[in-house]
Amino acid sequence: MTVTGRPVRVLVVDDSALVRQVLTQALASDPAIEVVGVAADPYGARDKIKTLDPDVVTLDVEMPRMDGLAFLERLMRGRPIPVVMVSSLTEAGCDITLRALELGAVDFVTKPRVGIGDGLAQLSEEIVDKVKAAAQARVGAWPTPSPVAGPPPSSGLYRASIAVVAIGASTGGTEALRTVLTALPADAPAVVVVQHMPERFTRAFAGRLDRLCAVRVKEAEDGDRVLPGHVLIAPGSFHLRVVRDGGLVRARVSADELVNRHRPSVDVLFESAATALGPNGIGVIMTGMGADGARGLLAMRRAGARTMAQDETTSVVFGMPREAIALGAAEAVLPLDRIPGAVLELACHRDRLAAPARPSSSMPRARPMDGSPGGVGRRRLRRRGAGHRGGVLGTPRQAAVTRGPRSDAGRRRRGISGAAAWRAR
Repeated sequence: MTVTGRPVRVLVVDDSALVRQVLTQALASDPAIEVVGVAADPYGARDKIKTLDPDVVTLDVEMPRMDGLAFLERLMRGRPIPVVMVSSLTEAGCDITLRALELGAVDFVTKPRVGIGDGLAQLSEEIVDKVKAAAQARVGAWPTPSPVAGPPPSSGLYRASIAVVAIGASTGGTEALRTVLTALPADAPAVVVVQHMPERFTRAFAGRLDRLCAVRVKEAEDGDRVLPGHVLIAPGSFHLRVVRDGGLVRARVSADELVNRHRPSVDVLFESAATALGPNGIGVIMTGMGADGARGLLAMRRAGARTMAQDETTSVVFGMPREAIALGAAEAVLPLDRIPGAVLELACHRDRLAAPARPSSSMPRARPMDGSPGGVGRRRLRRRGAGHRGGVLGTPRQAAVTRGPRSDAGRRRRGISGAAAWRAR
């Protein structure tokens, strides 16, 4: 992968001479990447960014004179550029890395605890892939939502819903997931998620989301019930499936072989959802590199589930959604801020969850929900007016979803406007 016909230009920033050397060798081994410079601290990096104009920066989290987070925040304000963080695999390192992703970093790789030189060399394929993906990323693909006053509505509309929402994401997915999940009310339909992320990081990620969301968020454990008002995040290094247990739906966590070079894999989750949920499933594929999840989303659609993909404009990396759309797996293509409303609308009208016709292998292309050209579908999808009888989200004021405090200590109020409702005709 190149940038406008030339190699991806990379600046390596790390205070360790050994790490700089190993990263440089790993990246330079790919002819599509050119390491144009190295820097030992943020001040040196600042000067070299000005003179070398790199396409991607790899940035150590912990450095002298100025820590990586402070430098990243300044960089994103003054000269936004794709950044891949290099983080330690510790509890503190997980929290710092998640904060870096909030600040605008595209992705991260983890340093081994011991044998850093050999360990990073073994991760060379991952490092190269993530730098290439970062070169194609849209930094700041979506704006930070403005807070809306008031508690999140919990009308009971979804508490009895039989729908289960399965979401898959990779590069750029942590912030995309935060946007979607913080927009859900406390009684939202059950959600299961695969986000490509190493072990330890998924638990910290789930904990961070739990503090921000009205729904409960946790790292999935084998046997967990899949319940309304709850979100289960696949643990790093483990696949997540949903299975039927009589009238219940449960999570199954296993350390099977990698699928699409991933564990957890989105395809594994989606294919299990197709089998266990059928027309009661809602599949959502979001920003990420590669094709993981595309075939699984197709399986869900063929099983009668409703499916959607994040659009290119709001995706940090439009890899996974593009592949799903190309297969005909996505019934609709939506900007990020409209995904929560679409999910809630479908979950509320459970009698309309099953698609009128199960798609064959030659399915139509998904049609963008904004009405712009982009393919012809079998059904015309359009926004539901605020006054439509039975509309879940109603008026924009009624659709506003906010986060409220959920503990004695109190939580910072935050919110996001709900998306316009949709329906199939």
